[in-house]
Amino acid sequence: MQEGYSPESIEAKWQGIWEERKVFHCETDPSRPKYYVLEMFPYPSGRIHIGHARVYSIGDVLARYKRMQGFNVLHPMGWDAFGMPAENAAIKHGVHPAGWTFENIDTMRVQLQRMGYSLDWRREVTTCVPEYYRWEQLFFLKFLEKGLAYRKQAPQNWCETCHTVLANEQVIDGQCWRCDSQVVQRDLTQWFLRITDYAQELLDDLDTLEQGWPERVVSMQRNWIGRSTGAYISFDLERPAEDGTANIRVFTTRPDTLFGATFMSLAAEHPLVEQLIKDSPNAEAVRAFCTKVKNTDRLQRGAEDQEKEGIFTGAYCINPLTGRRMPIWVANFVLMGYGTGAVMAVPAHDQRDFEFATKYDLPMQVVIQPAGDTLDPAAMTAAYVDPGVLVNSGAFDGQPNEEAKKAIVEHLQSQDKAEPAVTWRLRDWNISRQRYWGAPIPVLYCDDCGVVPEKEENLPVVLPLDVKTREDGRSPLPDYAPFVQAPCPRCGKPARRETDTMDTFVESSWYYIRYSAPWEHGRPFDPEALKYWLPVDQYIGGVEHAILHLLYSRFFVKALRDLGWLEFDEPFKALLAQGMVLKDGTKMSKSKGNVVSPDEMTARYGADAVRCFLLFAAPPERDLDWSDTGIEGSFRFVQRVWRLIDELRHSLPALSAAGSTTADVAEAGLPEAAELRHKEHVTIQKVAEDIGEKFQFNTAIAAVMELVNQIYQGKDALLASPAGARVLSSAVSTMLTVLAPVTPHLCEECWSRLGHADLLAAAPWPTVDPAALVKDAITVVVQVNGKLRARLDVAPDIAEDVIKALALAEPNVQKHLDGKTVQKVVYVPGKLVSVVVK
Repeated sequence: MQEGYSPESIEAKWQGIWEERKVFHCETDPSRPKYYVLEMFPYPSGRIHIGHARVYSIGDVLARYKRMQGFNVLHPMGWDAFGMPAENAAIKHGVHPAGWTFENIDTMRVQLQRMGYSLDWRREVTTCVPEYYRWEQLFFLKFLEKGLAYRKQAPQNWCETCHTVLANEQVIDGQCWRCDSQVVQRDLTQWFLRITDYAQELLDDLDTLEQGWPERVVSMQRNWIGRSTGAYISFDLERPAEDGTANIRVFTTRPDTLFGATFMSLAAEHPLVEQLIKDSPNAEAVRAFCTKVKNTDRLQRGAEDQEKEGIFTGAYCINPLTGRRMPIWVANFVLMGYGTGAVMAVPAHDQRDFEFATKYDLPMQVVIQPAGDTLDPAAMTAAYVDPGVLVNSGAFDGQPNEEAKKAIVEHLQSQDKAEPAVTWRLRDWNISRQRYWGAPIPVLYCDDCGVVPEKEENLPVVLPLDVKTREDGRSPLPDYAPFVQAPCPRCGKPARRETDTMDTFVESSWYYIRYSAPWEHGRPFDPEALKYWLPVDQYIGGVEHAILHLLYSRFFVKALRDLGWLEFDEPFKALLAQGMVLKDGTKMSKSKGNVVSPDEMTARYGADAVRCFLLFAAPPERDLDWSDTGIEGSFRFVQRVWRLIDELRHSLPALSAAGSTTADVAEAGLPEAAELRHKEHVTIQKVAEDIGEKFQFNTAIAAVMELVNQIYQGKDALLASPAGARVLSSAVSTMLTVLAPVTPHLCEECWSRLGHADLLAAAPWPTVDPAALVKDAITVVVQVNGKLRARLDVAPDIAEDVIKALALAEPNVQKHLDGKTVQKVVYVPGKLVSVVVK
């Protein structure tokens, strides 16, 4: 009698056995090839969502496949546990962030284990415990000693509701990404890491990642780093400012257009603005405009489609080449963080300047003409930004614009008005956060000694857990005397601890290294483990982390390398950026009521069916639209495999995967035997390519489904003889083996039921027999005037004249040729013979 498929009991059973036998534990072993596969670790928000399940299912298939290939696989898990979401949630629920976080971790760990992921849980890392963050405090001290960490005042995005600085990417349409409050600019003294010291290396090393990283991610990183080659040029002020400033310094990549500069644009934050408007009757209007612009999202300000707005300061500067009196404006699209915060405006040859000049009726001067054309500023509908020849440019007329760049800079350089330069879009990393739930920055402030780093032997500086969070979100640390008051590490007098905590990107910038030996207590890393396991071979995560997290991780590796801790240059050899899981075409969210819970799905269908659907519904790099009918389909496939094994388990010898031979096929003497063995080995090859090389898990599963169909079609005939049963058993074992990375519990149970004593999770990947990939015969159909009249089983390399002769000799073809004239016979190799008669 057929036994029903019970995923809950089967999955719990095999998860227990795998853990008991330590199947997924790995050790440093230089005698074996290693493979380090890693998914971006989750934030312990409370529950695993279906997007988590997708990314960890992708990683688990790779981990299991590589293990079967003979690799020593490191597949760890941990928790990105600090940060504002936990703090806000804890405040909302009236609990402590630590209690909230650890309770969520316990819940999410159980959820992940329920999915059957092949993780080495001994290596679990939690970033909010002192045993972890003590080491990043040590890194900070070493960075400070080397000059990579420093403190300065700078305007920052500030959320009044969350009471903290926000990264540019956390400001959306001028509002806080988390609470929707209006973001303002506030000058704050903050701690920075000098990531710009590595700008050139970060840019150059992207070349080494092109083979393993998605092209769009590499491009996004290049754009973010933003190397620009040009020159600094000085424009004298018509009247020196009150503080003695006599000129405006700009950076430009287009010195060839300097003769066409007709006005100057300043950022709203530029310190010269206030100097220029002191005696202007328009001063208050300029200040109001600047305030408005400062409180606008910086990314929005830099967008190409941003509506251009500005206000005239009332002041002028002088073009160093033409002597033109240029009005100085404040413009909303100029950012203080890029270049010098001042832009020489060339409206005829820069689109943003063109739009601005058109709006405010400012002058345009053409200085580059395209070949064979003459531009008229009055008739132009857009800026001309392509190459050409200089005009209206004095002694430089007639020069190609690219050649003129260097000549103009050299000319101005001789007058101390210019200097060649390289600038970067990349800015140093602000790691200060004015919130409680984060790693303390290990410095103190002494009235006598100034800024003093904590002594290494005093690490970790522990975040106190006996404090009460504030309902308004402000950090309680500045008012908590037991933490703030501490002796100066240098002179011993009373000092004050830094109460800002570190940006949580710091924790996530090195966690993957700690996994190599998280049990180390006297040092951050075990050198032998580092040398063996790092860098990560395959990293998997969302494209939303394509810039900051990946860039900061790359910086951390290079900085730690230069401190002598690491011997590699890049953290992640290969990167897979998976798409989101959608519901009805939209992103899942609680507010939309379209969230799919993995717990509900596993309770109803089992973890294997959920894994199968998440991997089968779409290629990993694309968004996946959750479908109730899709998960039902995956569940039916899982049940179909179960029924097949239940039917065959008492009738088959326990052969290994790819265990049959050509002699078995010959002895069976059945076309079903040859066809099934061929399909078996084609499937092995196809699944290996799709999982290990292409990451096309959907087509790999489809190939297994085809093999299952072939097994069903041939099983009855093959069971009639011992040799046929061996061919069938081999194919069934192969099917379970290559499907095991996707549905591991089902396949492990079926494997056991077939009589195998060893664990499938520890079995090797089957070896392809090249001879089995070649079919002994192919089927070619024969048509007469487009209608099927015969089928021919022939050798794959049959000659064209031979197969045409065979086709015409077929009795049923002869019947339809009777009394007719053959006009032509066409052979489509391997598929079709078409006979046209009249």
